[in-house]
Amino acid sequence: MSKKLIFVLAGIFLILGVTFGGDLFAYTNPDPSGAHVGATADITAAKAGTPTATEITDQIGKNKVAINMVWVLLTGFLVMFMQAGFAMVEAGLTRAKNAAHTMSMNMMIYPIGMLGFFISGFALMFGGIGTLGLLGGYEGLNQEFTINLFGHTLGLFGMKGFFLSGVYDVGVFTLFLFQMVFMDTTATIPTGSMAERWKFSAFVVYGLFLGTIIYPLYGNWVWGGGWLATLGTNFGLGHGHVDFAGSSVVHMTGGVLALVGAIIIGPRIGKYNKDGSPNAIPGHNIPMAIVGAFILAFGWFGFNPGSTLAGTDLRISVVAVNTMIASATGAMASMLYMWWFKTKKPDPTMMINGLLAGLVAITAPSAFVNVQAAALIGLISGVLVIEAAFFIEKVLKIDDPVGAVAVHGVNGAWGCIALGLFADGTYGDGWNGVPGTVTGLFYGNPGQFVAELIGVATNIVYVGIIGFTVFKLIDITMGNRVSAQDELDGLDIPEMGVEGYCGIKLDKNSETPLSK
Repeated sequence: MSKKLIFVLAGIFLILGVTFGGDLFAYTNPDPSGAHVGATADITAAKAGTPTATEITDQIGKNKVAINMVWVLLTGFLVMFMQAGFAMVEAGLTRAKNAAHTMSMNMMIYPIGMLGFFISGFALMFGGIGTLGLLGGYEGLNQEFTINLFGHTLGLFGMKGFFLSGVYDVGVFTLFLFQMVFMDTTATIPTGSMAERWKFSAFVVYGLFLGTIIYPLYGNWVWGGGWLATLGTNFGLGHGHVDFAGSSVVHMTGGVLALVGAIIIGPRIGKYNKDGSPNAIPGHNIPMAIVGAFILAFGWFGFNPGSTLAGTDLRISVVAVNTMIASATGAMASMLYMWWFKTKKPDPTMMINGLLAGLVAITAPSAFVNVQAAALIGLISGVLVIEAAFFIEKVLKIDDPVGAVAVHGVNGAWGCIALGLFADGTYGDGWNGVPGTVTGLFYGNPGQFVAELIGVATNIVYVGIIGFTVFKLIDITMGNRVSAQDELDGLDIPEMGVEGYCGIKLDKNSETPLSK
């Protein structure tokens, strides 16, 4: 057969295939636009194709719950990916000789914290939350330990769901995954403030304490129906302490722990001179830290919009835009403030922390404020993070290698305060069982502002005390800090047994400043 004939036949078959292929080989007419996909036949019914009215409404309800579950799970996956962002930011802003150690802490806090949350954390936090209305209506998380005080019932912690036992429900498991990755965000924050001198064994013990008890108790008081959530119904203080996505529950908790841990473990060798003046200890990989910051910003679209717990809640668009605008104004404010008033250089490390500060600050009020307020909240956070970082380093003499306390602790508090000021009354009807929308001080509700202040003060006191207790116990029993020689050599080999940068000769002595 000649080549010409082959080409002619091939052309004929191609033309026939394009012209008639759909009709010849499809069992049904194709629908390339999707306009006819989804019809009566797709509704689950006892008699296919002829569903009853009840079967139709049941299908609508199941579809709504399914949308919510898929939304919560997907946004939870985004938040889980934030661990990569934290690892890159912290490793990039610290020294090369500790890269494997810093990365390992950020990796292992994920399974360590998760197991703690699985064992008891979830039960303590959500064991008494009540009906999961948005995720299927399960009512089994119904046992809250309470006390009676001032004539009111105050919730302290949940008592159902240890090891996820007895709560084998799709809605519960959706909530567990989403809330577990939030807990892990809290857990990883002190790995930044205590980096480059923390024993890995001490870090492991801390991670278990965080997931099992430290984080869940305050989380219960705010998100699990505990006493801070009921400041509104019990004492008429707005809608109680409101924190949409975790400025206090997640970030401030991590920030206070980071502060206490950094105080107890002490500064790195060479950080301070005898007169108390600080030395700069630069991070070894700014590009890595910048990429990590972008990963975190991307993950925050899971963090904040996902906290609706409902893909059917159309407020997610407002939450998402508020989140990105606050991050932008935070980064711009930090860049310009450093450039114009501090070092006369824009400073990429402060650009990173300004971006993150804006994200932390908008986390609590993201669903309750308008976009102009979000921009202002981010702008303030960008300046606040710089002033806080300098105050912590120069006045308090606390060594925080990555600025975790300034980013998460200080701006976590600012985010809650901002909610109490700027909540505009367009969202949150019935929040924490209080009729009406959430309204802040500038819109006529001083009670909401007071509730936010109480929540912030409670976090400082509770997390500060329990954090100090845990870190001190670890210090007494096994020690928090590595030896001076290991710190000077770098923690990769002494603590982890492998170098972060194998085959690269590092001048480790040059990475530690000579204090005067």
